[in-house]
Amino acid sequence: MLIIKKSPPNGEDLIPIKELINVNRIAVIDTETTWGDEVMSIGIAIADPIDFGLVDMRYYILTPFKNYGGMYTDALYINGIKPYLENTREAVTNDIKAFLAENEISAMFAYNAIFDHHHLPELQFLKWHDIMKAAANRRYNSKIPSSADCFKTGKLKRGYGVESIYRMLSGRADYRELHNALTDAVDELEIMRMLGLKAESYAFAEIH
Repeated sequence: MLIIKKSPPNGEDLIPIKELINVNRIAVIDTETTWGDEVMSIGIAIADPIDFGLVDMRYYILTPFKNYGGMYTDALYINGIKPYLENTREAVTNDIKAFLAENEISAMFAYNAIFDHHHLPELQFLKWHDIMKAAANRRYNSKIPSSADCFKTGKLKRGYGVESIYRMLSGRADYRELHNALTDAVDELEIMRMLGLKAESYAFAEIH
């Protein structure tokens, strides 16, 4: 899942732009947590904001929280994936800040971003945007079937998790989330690419 195919965006006029996201690169982030709701791993994918081509990525595992157990503990090192840094939360978040500054990141994206935003107060100085707000709405996701049960706003009433949306956009019924923070971040970036919306179009999906 770590190879991102590039393709030109389309449908960029579907979302009204209230404020441009004027950046050279964007970041997509994912976190996994313990049974006690502590962050145990963080994955970050850095991408081009036009074609969403993968530029760089980093994977972090937080100690001692990795030892506390969680729903997806078994995926921490799945497929032999090794962290860039395995250390305390302070050391990890300091490295993330430096990594983001190096890439001049000001726009952060995540699927169901409220969850990650809440769990990472150290990064709340960034402008966060929720990929799900576009992916789960037929106004912005043309692959949502006409038979799907939606609210009047166009939002799906159910079935809008990462796996369901990825399968819908890719046509791959066999797709499975690995529930590893790095691979999930890359997959969420791929959802952005498949949606075909410019990064600036997600201004409507900014969270606070």
